[in-house]
Amino acid sequence: MATPVVYRSAQEMRAYTRTAKQAGRRVGFVPTMGALHKGHLSLVETAAKECETVVVSIYVNPTQFGRGEDFDRYPRNLQQDLSLLAAYPVGAVFAPTDSEMYPKGFDTWVQVGQIAEPWEGTCRPGHFRGVATVVLKLFNLVEPDIAYFGEKDYQQLLVVKQMVRDLNIPVEIRGCPTVREPDGLAMSSRNQYLSPDERRDALVLFQSERLAQQLVDSGETDAARITQAMRDHILRVPYAKIDYVAIVDPETLQEVSTVNRPVRAILAVRLGGTRLIDNMEITPKPV
Repeated sequence: MATPVVYRSAQEMRAYTRTAKQAGRRVGFVPTMGALHKGHLSLVETAAKECETVVVSIYVNPTQFGRGEDFDRYPRNLQQDLSLLAAYPVGAVFAPTDSEMYPKGFDTWVQVGQIAEPWEGTCRPGHFRGVATVVLKLFNLVEPDIAYFGEKDYQQLLVVKQMVRDLNIPVEIRGCPTVREPDGLAMSSRNQYLSPDERRDALVLFQSERLAQQLVDSGETDAARITQAMRDHILRVPYAKIDYVAIVDPETLQEVSTVNRPVRAILAVRLGGTRLIDNMEITPKPV
């Protein structure tokens, strides 16, 4: 397959997808920040199965990074990303500049409510304001029928769904399963920051989630005991710093006290200079 066409301007991007829609083609959209890996590509593959036209955006959005975060060092390699996408039926890539997305005088923001407040919202103030604003702008420019997001960024997925519901945006949001390395580590563009020792130690995240499921399988229902066991396992890595570990309702992200229905184990952990997030559905045995 050919390397997809790259559009830099909002006008070009909108013209491309409107032409596709006028021809009766469904538009599937995969928003990314580049540094593509198999997780992103699984979204592209799903979009290609369900839609006649696939658009991928590659844009490292400055407004979702806080002070002291990794905006400057976030991996950027557009040519490598385009080479990976050439293996898929991607019609276009939208790779705008900052000035295209946030022109001089820009001063309008999207603030999602309760679902954006805990966990990542607490640890990264302003993060979801930046996410919601750029996603809404991208939706307005691409005008997709279906947009695809990975479940690894589970809270982000719920934030986007809330925004779409509340603002009557005519796009279907499709959450797709987390893609993992063979040893269980959730694929992330930030994994490349990890040293070999940190990469090995990062497995405690996935292991702690599996431990949670094993405890539930053995009959444990107390969420506090489960989260403590998860924390203890993660802290076997002496330099690991936990931002949060919690068992939450999969719709509201509120902590639960008893695991008597499907829930989500969510966590964020710092290993050296790298912050990793992950989550997993925890399901009790049918009664």
